[in-house]
Amino acid sequence: MPLLEIQAISKRYGGVHALQAADLRVEPGRIHAILGENGAGKSTLIKLIAGVVAPDEGRMLLDGEPVAFASPAAANAAGIVCVFQELSLVPDLSVADNLFLQAPPRHFGRWGLIDRRAQRRLAEEALARAGAADIHPLALVKDLSLSRRQMVEIAKALARRPRLLILDEATSALTTADVEQVYAVLKRLRADGLALLYISHRMHEIAELADECTVFCDGRSVAHFAAGTKTDTEIVELMIGRPYSGVFPDKPVRAPETAADSAPPRLALRGLHWTHRLADISLQLRAGEIVGLGGLDGQGQRELLLALFGVLRGCRGELLVDGRPTPLTGPHAAKQPRIGMALIPEDRKTEGLMLPMSVRENLSFAALAALSHGGVIDRGAERTAVERMMALLAVRCDGLDVAAGALSGGNQQKLVIGKWLMMAPRIILLNDPTRGIDVGTKQEIYQLLRRLADEGAALLFYSTDHDELIGCCDRVLVMVEGRIRRELVGAQITEHALVGAALDVPAAA
Repeated sequence: MPLLEIQAISKRYGGVHALQAADLRVEPGRIHAILGENGAGKSTLIKLIAGVVAPDEGRMLLDGEPVAFASPAAANAAGIVCVFQELSLVPDLSVADNLFLQAPPRHFGRWGLIDRRAQRRLAEEALARAGAADIHPLALVKDLSLSRRQMVEIAKALARRPRLLILDEATSALTTADVEQVYAVLKRLRADGLALLYISHRMHEIAELADECTVFCDGRSVAHFAAGTKTDTEIVELMIGRPYSGVFPDKPVRAPETAADSAPPRLALRGLHWTHRLADISLQLRAGEIVGLGGLDGQGQRELLLALFGVLRGCRGELLVDGRPTPLTGPHAAKQPRIGMALIPEDRKTEGLMLPMSVRENLSFAALAALSHGGVIDRGAERTAVERMMALLAVRCDGLDVAAGALSGGNQQKLVIGKWLMMAPRIILLNDPTRGIDVGTKQEIYQLLRRLADEGAALLFYSTDHDELIGCCDRVLVMVEGRIRRELVGAQITEHALVGAALDVPAAA
């Protein structure tokens, strides 16, 4: 008997069918992967299971008995716990307070006061169970990195002792070391008999963890199969409903530079220093090329992008744009037409978008100066520009006035990119731009990046995915401990070379 069974469940939002007669069986002691593009119905399925929304049709069985959860608390009480891609932590509270926000341990006979000693002990146990024993239970969540916050989110779920654990892109913000810890934790939980529902866009994670897979496309469960019985290409074609080929666009063949190529680089950085995180960094970006940033996580790649965009204070070094010295006093100066710089941030939810505001407002926000006359927004020009960008990026939504938070993750990422493309930037800095989005949208973004380069933009692209660096970049700068240790060009960009350079292994002669 499966622990959880979904039978012909459907859910509509207005005229949109988020789920259509979907089926699913989840068994104890198994890791069941849910695959599909953004907008395929995965998030709606999770919300139905977790009691966030109610189905319009169909039924759900738990231990063979029909159930209908009126709230997430009811689902939690039945042993169903979710780890969502969007963090649910309270930044100003401690890790321990976040772990037991709903049901903290209390003293008996002391007017129900929280037992702080017991809470800390239980928090330490939950963090250890999540493979994050190094996180102090009294640390404030706001002082933790995004990766460590995600580990706290996983520990918070495990503290509730679930029977069914649902993980929605739970590793998308994690460092490589944390991902390995999570793998070990999930395999141990599976061995203990826990049922796990695992949603990820990373095919290598599915291959590593899953016992069985269900593919969703346009709200329907279109295939169910044992893991390892289909190739990645076959799975992707089921997900997107069309043939899949040419993941990465072709790179242009570049002639060797000669003395005649005297034009200064679009961007040149000389001797950048910032605290102990960045040391003596020099690099060049030329118009028409995509330069990658590689290396292990946390080696200064994100800080470098922030420094170039003028976010960090106290930087020392020289920056030149088109050969002209260019002191950057902040993002406002960086985005001016003379410089034309844009930064696609790491976290679209908190750094890239204003989720309660509309699609139109998010897209036009950065370009309002160009769309205004005398301080008054030209609504006609704004709508024309926004509709053109929506068509260019193939953003799927129900209208320009829909809240950005209602869109799927992939379409939200397109909004973040589109917001800056409205400025027609000449230098584009990208901080892991495909994190947590589906393979079909990733392919669209890869093609967009190459098209922007072909049109003359210079791109600096940090990615935690070696395949992206290999497939997209003309050159890769590998960073180790805040320094650029090696440059790989063209055919030199291989996984072996990237890993060797990241570990600071001397290059083979």
